[in-house]
Amino acid sequence: SKRSIRGGQGGFTLVEIAIVLVIIGLLLGGVLKGQELIEQSKIKRVVNDFNNVSAAIMTYQDRYRYLPGDDPNAAARWPTAVAGGPATSGSGNGTLAPATLAQVFTGGGNESGNAWQHLRLAGLVTGDVSTAARSQTPEQTPFGSNYGIGLGATAMGFGVVPAFCASLPAKAAEQLDRQLDDGNPQTGNIRANAPSATMNTAPAAAVATTNV
Repeated sequence: SKRSIRGGQGGFTLVEIAIVLVIIGLLLGGVLKGQELIEQSKIKRVVNDFNNVSAAIMTYQDRYRYLPGDDPNAAARWPTAVAGGPATSGSGNGTLAPATLAQVFTGGGNESGNAWQHLRLAGLVTGDVSTAARSQTPEQTPFGSNYGIGLGATAMGFGVVPAFCASLPAKAAEQLDRQLDDGNPQTGNIRANAPSATMNTAPAAAVATTNV
């Protein structure tokens, strides 16, 4: 019969399809918004970390009269603090001296690594000092890379010993520069540069990259 044929046909009405599409749209919008909020949270943490590390370095220098990592009195000041042994003293020459930019982000065996050790021993940065290697490990960024302290006073044209943040996504780097500086990656107190096997020069001499 005609009634039985109609009863066997099934499907969604236009209204039902429209409702489903709206729900899918809301779910996708929520996911994208959540990702954006997570990204913004990471950027905010980098801003806070930069401020905190800068304040820690200045506090250390004001307290002990040397840059962390360059402090020649560190071993005498903390003779049993690192796995029962002394801290690693620096040269006291006013700069930090890793051989390459890569060493700024790896820590041990140079004054950039010593800087993290000295800041931790001074109670200005948290971290594990149960072994020498752990005491010199740079802090991690929320983007899975490391912060760094050091290079010579002329690194990247700053004229001071800079702090670094490795491998920031381009969007995060731009926001960091706008929030803390002048928004120009080649000028001001925050500058971008391409990674290099040797010490970097001023940003104007480097090719721009999507990640810094």
